[in-house]
Amino acid sequence: MARFTADTLRAVADVETWGPFASMHMRRLGVDSLPIGMFIAIFAGIVLSLLASYSFTGAVPMYFVGTLVEKTITMELAPVLTGLALAGRVGANIAAELGTMRVTEQIDALETLSYDPQSYLVVPRVIAGTVMFPVVVGAAMVTGVLSGWLTSVTLLDISSAEFVKGLRLFFSEFDVRYGLVKSASFGFMVTLIGSIRGLRAQGGAEGVGRAATSAVVYSAVMILVLDAFWAVIWLLGQGR
Repeated sequence: MARFTADTLRAVADVETWGPFASMHMRRLGVDSLPIGMFIAIFAGIVLSLLASYSFTGAVPMYFVGTLVEKTITMELAPVLTGLALAGRVGANIAAELGTMRVTEQIDALETLSYDPQSYLVVPRVIAGTVMFPVVVGAAMVTGVLSGWLTSVTLLDISSAEFVKGLRLFFSEFDVRYGLVKSASFGFMVTLIGSIRGLRAQGGAEGVGRAATSAVVYSAVMILVLDAFWAVIWLLGQGR
């Protein structure tokens, strides 16, 4: 994986090869994934609001519901839940697509024509994932907070003023920056793993299926590992 990553980073210099395909992959991996991220965020906001209300009853001022929704959505749930969902959609798609090209010898044909598979196939997908995952997660953050606000106003005895008070009380731009940086690392890892598994597929249709499945599993595991990594590296330092 380290060698593959190094080869991919070296291939970034070949802009003439991957440049024309980057926007197409950004649309496919990012824009087309927006409904998934926003759909997940809607229900995350609903559940968080109801859970906070249940936990705070009689002990904590209810405007802290806004604080909990904002912190949890922006820093944890939006990046991680969206990343896990896109690991299934994006990671499996890349692995299946490249795996099919591998078993049908299309990649061998590209190499015969002097095309570098890293520049032509991997780099545009990795760049698209790294750039567009934060866009999807940013939309999920906004949707989740709005969902929590609507739930608080309509289902709970909390006014808009109280919710906004709690949201603004402990809000920091670090919350958003932390979630977006995490999501960029998730996008890089998901697309990289999908590319690795796809390019190493063998054994026909069964091999492509195994590549897609393993891409999803490894991507999900790496998202959780990276989530813990950023918490230790960044949050621990902030706490001190």
